[in-house]
Amino acid sequence: MNGYESLLSRLRKKSRTWLVTGAAGFIGSNLVEALLRVDQKVIGLDNFATGRQTNLNEVLDSVSRLQRSRFEFIRGDIGDGETCRRACHGVDHILHQAALGSVPRSIKDPRSTNEANVTGFLNLLEAARETPVRRFVYASSSAIYGDAPELPKREERTGRPLSPYAVTKVVNELYADVFTRIYGVESIGLRYFNVFGPRQDPEGPYAAVIPRWIGAMIRNEPAIINGDGSTSRDFCHVANVVQANLLAATCDNSAAVGEVFNVACNTRTTLLELFELLRLKLLPRHPHLRHYKPKYAPSRQGDIQHSLAEIRKARTLMGYEPSRNISDGLDESLGWYEQNLRGEWEPSQGDALEVQFKK
Repeated sequence: MNGYESLLSRLRKKSRTWLVTGAAGFIGSNLVEALLRVDQKVIGLDNFATGRQTNLNEVLDSVSRLQRSRFEFIRGDIGDGETCRRACHGVDHILHQAALGSVPRSIKDPRSTNEANVTGFLNLLEAARETPVRRFVYASSSAIYGDAPELPKREERTGRPLSPYAVTKVVNELYADVFTRIYGVESIGLRYFNVFGPRQDPEGPYAAVIPRWIGAMIRNEPAIINGDGSTSRDFCHVANVVQANLLAATCDNSAAVGEVFNVACNTRTTLLELFELLRLKLLPRHPHLRHYKPKYAPSRQGDIQHSLAEIRKARTLMGYEPSRNISDGLDESLGWYEQNLRGEWEPSQGDALEVQFKK
C-alpha cells in the first residue's frame, strides 16, 4: 500500500468536512467524487459560469445513497464575501478550484478574469482566516512559468507571465504566501500542468486540445494544430490531480505548508505525438481515422512553446507519485470522451440540482 492508498484508508475511518469550490467543473467534480467515495462530507460551491450541472449529476449517480447524502451544495459566487464565509463555516479543508482559466479568454477580457481569480481568491482566503480551516489548498498553474526557457520547470524558477490569466495565478501565490506568514492560514498551491480526463469541457482551460481533438476525430471534422506540431506539454490525468489535492490537504510535513508544487508526470508529449496517439487509440472503433490528417493554424498568443515539470519537490515533501501516464490516462478516459463528445457541447445553465442545499 503506497502513501496515497494509506491516506484513502485513513479517510474512510474518519470523516472530515471539505469545501470544493468550482465543484461543478472538470477538476472540481472529480474531487467531489473522490471525496464522497471515501465517505467524506463535501460542500460544493459553484456559480455555473463554466461548471455544468451534468457533472454533478454524474458524480451523484456514481456513489451510494449514503455517500450522496453527505454532499451539500451552494450555488454562489466567490466574488461575494458573504457567500465565501457561509461556505467555509465548519469546514476542515478547502480545495479551491473555482476560476476563469482560459488564456485566450483572459487576453480578450482581462477584467473578468481578474475579478474571478484575484478578488474571488482573496475573498475565500479571508473567509478561511476567519473560520479558521485546517488547510487551504488552491489551484495554481504552469502558466506561472511564462517565458522562462528552462526545462524541466522547477518551482523556484519562474519567468514573466504571458497572459492576464498567468498574472492572476502569480497574484494568487503571493496572496497565499502572505496569508500563511502573517495570518497563519496554512496554504499549499498546486501548479497544474495540462490536466485531462472525464468531464473535461472541450472549451475549458486545461489541455482542451484532448477533448476537442477527440470530438473532431469522432465526427470526422478537422483537428487543428496551432503551430507546426512541435509544441510540447506535460499532460496529466485528473486522477493525479485528485491525489495531489488530498495529499496537500492532509500532509503533516510542516515543510510543505506555504509552498507551491508542480502537479504533472515529468514527461513531455508533442502535439504531433498526441495527435497520433489519439488517432491510433480511436482507430479500432472509428475506421475513418485510418487516413485522417491534422490541419495547421498559427500559434496562439500567450501560449508557451514547451512545458515539462520537475515533480521531485512534490514527491519529497508530500509523497506525490503520479499513478497514470498519458497513455494510461487516455485508456481510462476514452470511453467517457466518446460517449459525451459525439454531438455539440452545450454550456450548462445550472438547472436545479437534486441534492441537499446548504442553508
